[in-house]
Amino acid sequence: MDFGKNFRKIRKECGYTQKDVAEKLEICQSNISDWENDRSRPEYENLIKLSLLYKVSLYELLGIDPPPFY
Repeated sequence: MDFGKNFRKIRKECGYTQKDVAEKLEICQSNISDWENDRSRPEYENLIKLSLLYKVSLYELLGIDPPPFY
């Protein structure tokens, strides 16, 4: 799956730069770049922070369909 493309798309829709997101998550900008280019994956704590920052569900952030009971 291309999680990185979805991370980038949502970040841009929210009007953030990689630098903005890195500062808000208190991490290096290179981490954001690596996630968006599928070189690495964020740890679950950062997935939750991204979801809250972007105001989207984890399902939307990951670009996957929620289970039918969601």
